[in-house]
Amino acid sequence: MPGLSDRIGTDEDTNGRDHTPPFLGSAALATAAGTASGAERVSKLRFGFTTYQWGTDWDIPTLIANCTKAKAFGVELRTTAKYKHGVKIDITDARRREVKKMFADSAIKLVGMASPERFDSPDAPKLAAAIEGAKAHVKLSHDVGATGVRVFPNDFHKELPEEQTIAQIAKALNVVGKFAADYGQMVRLENHGSAGRLTTVRKIMDMIDQKNVRVKLNSDAKDAVGNSFAQNFALVKDRLGDTLHMHELNDSEFPYELQWSLLIAQGWEGWCFVENSAKVPDRAQALIEQHRDLGRDDRAGEPVPHDRIVRSRFRAVR
Repeated sequence: MPGLSDRIGTDEDTNGRDHTPPFLGSAALATAAGTASGAERVSKLRFGFTTYQWGTDWDIPTLIANCTKAKAFGVELRTTAKYKHGVKIDITDARRREVKKMFADSAIKLVGMASPERFDSPDAPKLAAAIEGAKAHVKLSHDVGATGVRVFPNDFHKELPEEQTIAQIAKALNVVGKFAADYGQMVRLENHGSAGRLTTVRKIMDMIDQKNVRVKLNSDAKDAVGNSFAQNFALVKDRLGDTLHMHELNDSEFPYELQWSLLIAQGWEGWCFVENSAKVPDRAQALIEQHRDLGRDDRAGEPVPHDRIVRSRFRAVR
């Protein structure tokens, strides 16, 4: 399993260039993590990739090759629209076995399916279809050797009281969670949409009775307004799953550094999936550089001293 290098990253940026996004400050991380001089915490965070945006036109061999080069050892597949990897709920049993074998024979772990299913619709047939769609993704995830499915809360609707929507989302998650448990799968509720703020997600999770329904952090600036991220994180930290999404890492509106330190402090062992929509000339190279960037100090362009911050090193295994 990989882990974070000097917070998140590899050990091998030897070309002398400073690839660092501006948010990675060692002093802030040291403060947030509460580390004392000479103390170390070893990170168990793992660097991975989700195919949304940057992986749209990568078939499975290309995806595996690019992620191997970037040391993004865990992958999440977006399953709708026209993704070249072709893994969708309507593929045959034979193709499912082929997909499973391709990943099993590689250095890359297929972690999950990023389904589009959302449980907020006030329209009963649409809600029922979303539940059945989520179940189909659970079966797909199981068949290709992955461990779980991403779903959404997603929005409040003006014609319904918010508490009614919250209860509806929780009820749907319990149904899907119970189904997923029979397949050994996790249901990963991504905090996305107006009904996906961490304050609301906590209310949803308070109604969940299935232990395999867990929270997937989405690194959303809306959860950090007014320096509130640490407080909001505390609401869900005991219900976290094993994956999260991270986006443009130079976005100053989201405190990535604080998020890493909070996760490391509680020994979280999940996958940090790159979900980046930036237009770049070479996405495979950009993924490599993003991994490299995460291990450097923002001011000096040097690896962060281990006696000052959390020691966090990606382990070069699945």
